[in-house]
Amino acid sequence: MAPSTPLSPMIGPNAVSSTTGAPIRSPKTAELVAGTLRRMVVDGQLKDGDFLPNEAELMAHFGVSRPTLREAVRVLESERLVEVRRGSRTGARVRVPGPEIVARPAGLLLELSGATIADVMTARSGIEPMAVRLLTESGNTAAFDELETMLTEYVPSGRETGRMAETTGDFHRRMVELSGNATLTIIAGMLHEITVRHTAFAMKENRPMSKSDYDLLMRSYKRLMTLMRSGDGEGAEAHWRKHLDTARDLLLKGMETVKVRDVMG
Repeated sequence: MAPSTPLSPMIGPNAVSSTTGAPIRSPKTAELVAGTLRRMVVDGQLKDGDFLPNEAELMAHFGVSRPTLREAVRVLESERLVEVRRGSRTGARVRVPGPEIVARPAGLLLELSGATIADVMTARSGIEPMAVRLLTESGNTAAFDELETMLTEYVPSGRETGRMAETTGDFHRRMVELSGNATLTIIAGMLHEITVRHTAFAMKENRPMSKSDYDLLMRSYKRLMTLMRSGDGEGAEAHWRKHLDTARDLLLKGMETVKVRDVMG
């Protein structure tokens, strides 16, 4: 078991009031306990893989009963911040989530709103070019090397296995992650599954990737890497925007009004 982490000071349940002085609902004790533990994760006092202190220690620190403590842990579990193995003696373990925690609800909201795949592809064109510019201007050689490896080894494997939508999608997402912008990374992660499914759907139903299409794609990727390694942020951004616009036009041809829900299944 990981060593116990020092606990933050206890927060009292009666200190909550609105700025106008009007009474508001006081949080339940379990919510306050969950909030304190949540803040410890956010602040890095509890890291991914750490175990929460044992129940006895937590109950004594917060001055709460076992049912209240367990309710607090269930709150964190519902937020995907902790993982609880039933029957285990090790207790709750911190699991810091990635973009996938919001991807599923976001996808559902897009389906319910009647959003089209064109909506999603347009949003993607607004996200990735900026990430490309940030990455280029960072001059991060290790990041460039990683992307080059994906282009020489991972992406081509998709053509051999019929998984080009997945391998190219992973390249796009990783490129945004390497930009270092957390907000762009989360948004790209939210859209990842939808864009990958759409690309696979389009390749199957509308436009299978020919050898000439593949060669054109790889030339565009290599041109991007050349621009990034040269430090030309403006040029890399412009190239990637054009690349995404061209890909969108090709993949959406005849499918402009297809809904997200029709692709997600």
